[in-house]
Amino acid sequence: MRHHLAGPAMAIVLSAIAAPALAQSVSADGPAQVQQGTPEEVRVGEVLVTARRRTEDAQRIPGSLSVVGGDLLDRSYTVNTQQLAQLVPSLNYSSANPRNTAFTIRGLGSSVVAVSQANDGLEPGVGFYVDQVYHARPATAAFDFSDVGQVEVLRGPQGTLFGKNSTAGAINITTRAPGFTPSGEAELSYGSFDFVQAKAAVTGPIAGDVLAGRLSIVSTRRDGVIHNVRTGRDHNTIGTQAVRGQLLYGPSEGLSFKLSGDFTNFQANCCTQVYYRVAPTLKPAARQYPALAAGLGYTVPSTNPYDRVTDIDANLGTDTNEGGVGLIADWNLGPATLTSVTAWRFWNWDADNDRDYTGIPIQTSQHIPSRQDQYSQELRLASNGTGPLSAVGGLYFFRQRVIGRPISIYGREAAYWLVGPTTGSGASLTTVPRNLLDGYGTDGRTDFQSNSYAVFGEVNWRLLPGLTATGGLRYTWEDKKGTYDTFTFGGLPTSNAALVAAKLGTLRGQSYRATVDDGALTGRANLSYEFTDGVFGYAGFARGAKSGGINMSGLPLNNQNLPALGTAVVRPEQNTNYEVGLKTRTLGGRLILNLDGFYTRVTDFQANVTDTGAAVALRTYLSNIPLVTVRGFEGDLTALPVRDLSLGASVAYADGRYDRYPNGGCPIERTASGTTFCDLSGVMLPGVPKWSGTLGADYAPQVVRGGAPFLHLDALLKTRQNGDPTGSAYTRLPGYTLVNGSVGFRSEQGWEVAVFARNLFDRDYIQNVTVQAGNSGLILATPSDPRTIGVTFRVRR
Repeated sequence: MRHHLAGPAMAIVLSAIAAPALAQSVSADGPAQVQQGTPEEVRVGEVLVTARRRTEDAQRIPGSLSVVGGDLLDRSYTVNTQQLAQLVPSLNYSSANPRNTAFTIRGLGSSVVAVSQANDGLEPGVGFYVDQVYHARPATAAFDFSDVGQVEVLRGPQGTLFGKNSTAGAINITTRAPGFTPSGEAELSYGSFDFVQAKAAVTGPIAGDVLAGRLSIVSTRRDGVIHNVRTGRDHNTIGTQAVRGQLLYGPSEGLSFKLSGDFTNFQANCCTQVYYRVAPTLKPAARQYPALAAGLGYTVPSTNPYDRVTDIDANLGTDTNEGGVGLIADWNLGPATLTSVTAWRFWNWDADNDRDYTGIPIQTSQHIPSRQDQYSQELRLASNGTGPLSAVGGLYFFRQRVIGRPISIYGREAAYWLVGPTTGSGASLTTVPRNLLDGYGTDGRTDFQSNSYAVFGEVNWRLLPGLTATGGLRYTWEDKKGTYDTFTFGGLPTSNAALVAAKLGTLRGQSYRATVDDGALTGRANLSYEFTDGVFGYAGFARGAKSGGINMSGLPLNNQNLPALGTAVVRPEQNTNYEVGLKTRTLGGRLILNLDGFYTRVTDFQANVTDTGAAVALRTYLSNIPLVTVRGFEGDLTALPVRDLSLGASVAYADGRYDRYPNGGCPIERTASGTTFCDLSGVMLPGVPKWSGTLGADYAPQVVRGGAPFLHLDALLKTRQNGDPTGSAYTRLPGYTLVNGSVGFRSEQGWEVAVFARNLFDRDYIQNVTVQAGNSGLILATPSDPRTIGVTFRVRR
């Protein structure tokens, strides 16, 4: 494994720079721009957003949102959604590998906290949009950003203004648009672990002032940070490439078309986990990890996860890509603007995993080659002008199809580890041959299809000067169908009934079909009042819904060891949210302080749960949690204490828990050999710290003769959180603080050079955990990436 690039020396230098700034209360968000003239004119510029599909000042929107501009993304070296979550405290991100990616806002969404918990039949609660196009698979959010101009994180149910209905919020990404003034930029970074990142973009006119184009590329690679002592290879490498092309055509002043196409791929020796700890279970001592490992004379390479070593013995690799084409047409009709958003997108996935995460040949292969295609069409009419009445209305259609091939194959020690020396009881007690499951596996096909149709609208009515009422409704109809068809093969041929049952209890072929047809009326209403020119308050109510889901990862087994067909479909989810907020701009525009409080109640919360009674605990399935609530508050501050220095701070408090969940899965320490349920009522939601906050500072004096220095710092604080849905004490993730920064010089000729650090103080923390197959008590984890220090050269023309 390659070592840090001049790590200790450069860390000391950056730490000395960072310490004074971090002693103050600062924000990672920072202002989108700083307006400067005379000293009295220094103020935070307006942050313009399109959260309501019209350009507005974020301080006058009656709802909570966070905005991260493209310049801040560049300064903070934020290139993907995982790193975006380090700038927005209410956004939580989890990804054991790209397919098993999920993000939550205020603790809600569709949490995936371990490998093998993605389910194609579960739609995300957080919408992910790029240039107004909804991306249905959360896995596509794991790719690097390409040429991003701004990111808006909208909190609470969405759907009365655009796109797909989302119960928890939305991430709205806008890329940099083509321009008619020729310009270009290029950037090259090199850092620890042979980190290399190259970015470039060029834009300009193609045909006078009618047609302009923009082309951008980004490529990122990095060596692995987990070393395999068995093979000598380094795992969890990074290898991504992305290209985006856009054409902007404006045949007349009121009519424009933007055609875009993009492709991104991720190919890496990824993703594995390392030993974290061992939990005691209620199984006999001989069936727990210490005795099982001792019986094979096996010891892990290290019991310290931050040594970042493994000895996995199966193939590992990820090969995934996504892309698509989109067309946005805007036609200004005078009183209103008509917008059409048409798109087709695809996503391909394949990966090999060593699902037991050890050097023991328990499972030799697991992968789910998948292909997703989606089509969407949105028509939207938005009023123009600043009159007392404004409105947005539209129609939306979305279709997707996901085809998968779930493959799992077991190795020569699978029977020893998963079944034991004997099976059955009494007269049927049978000795289990050691090679019973050697080569035993499953293969097949899954096919999930869904169609969504919606009509939506929202009206803003200025009742009195400063007082505005907003009301919006959406009706969505969705039909879904899913087919799951798998079969088993291999293993020791046998006609012995007890041994056949042991094989089927480990892995059983399943074949079933399910359909869902659901309609739901959702909406929101709020009142807002502008107390003064710089003080804006609001109170609102919103209701969101997700239609029923279909289990596309197999079904749990009943007491007869047969698939429980009654669990093939889960009920619709309903989300009710109450919120109050205050947005202020004071001290002559030098200080922005926004506060909001919320209470969210979710009935029939759709979640992925693990069949803790299963022999291998590989099968996860969709289920409804009767009642979930989240309550909390958020605050955002941005300040300009002196010219050229911007400071800010954000804080989020979220108390999210299962209010009623009497038949949940059991935590690993309460897991026995049979199928059991545990009452998880009152348990905190997984992946949601009670407290999280960000701090940040930017010092960027105007470039004068020769040039000027610049400095950026950001820090993230998270308290402890549950690492899995059962609330096990052994999967709890400790809190941590993460600091990033950069310092550099910007010349008047348009070039700049910077030294950057991610995880400046080399903080060790755990990103996510997995309970090992078989419920032996072994728990695996993905440790944090070590400190990365590097240098960047950037030029703009």
